[in-house]
Amino acid sequence: MRLQTVIWLFPIALTLHNLEEAVWFPVWSQHAGFWHSPVGASEFRIGLIILTLMGYGVTYWSFRGGAESMGSYLLAGFAFAMLLNVIYHLAATVGLREYAAGVVTAVLINLPVMSYLLLRMFRQHWVRWPKAIPALLLVPVTLLLLIPGLLFVGRTISSLLGI
Repeated sequence: MRLQTVIWLFPIALTLHNLEEAVWFPVWSQHAGFWHSPVGASEFRIGLIILTLMGYGVTYWSFRGGAESMGSYLLAGFAFAMLLNVIYHLAATVGLREYAAGVVTAVLINLPVMSYLLLRMFRQHWVRWPKAIPALLLVPVTLLLLIPGLLFVGRTISSLLGI
């Protein structure tokens, strides 16, 4: 299968993972302690929708731009961020000694899909070393820093809609 087709596994995996989090994360966050501040269901779900749409947008940018495009480097960084997210979910599960919302899809879907995608992207020179290093460092940090903003937007929209 061509890499231009394979990259669409990214937003599909992201969507499935975010669906699991949309269902369980708001309640889990209420007692997650160190692992996450409590979040409301509406604000969190709206933030997840925006994040998921960003994933589709980056994938489309990579699809249109092709090998070594800015979109492809951003996609590689986003996929790497999702691999780091697997570690977060596993650590939270072990740390709390209970199910951490999102751990099932993180391990069963994101770990294999993101690993496979990144491996293919590097092997087929869709992205190259060392040019990929900034994206692999900056995209995960940027996404982490975006979380409060996404929650703020979610809170604002949910307040305006009265949900």
